[in-house]
Amino acid sequence: MPERQPMSEAMYYILLALRHPVHGYGIMQRVRELSGGRLVLGPGTLYGILTRMQGEGLIVLEGINGRRKVYTLTETGQEALLAEYRRLKQMVEDSSVLEEDV
Repeated sequence: MPERQPMSEAMYYILLALRHPVHGYGIMQRVRELSGGRLVLGPGTLYGILTRMQGEGLIVLEGINGRRKVYTLTETGQEALLAEYRRLKQMVEDSSVLEEDV
């Protein structure tokens, strides 16, 4: 599998929100909650990213509930989320040298 590029913050939080199937508005709410209100996604941004992630095979449209489209992670999406988590965690660990300056 080719190495992935680092994810945008929005992509990371959307995948994190999709650990359980949810519709678009629910994704926006979960992202806001998970980020402590730091990241607020508008519909245009969200649906643009969802379309891109579907094309990359990271998520799938699980079904439609009324007018709401419900999305979920694929196995590839789960692997990408975990890889990005590990990358971010390693960056924080590597940055511990900054504490020496305090």
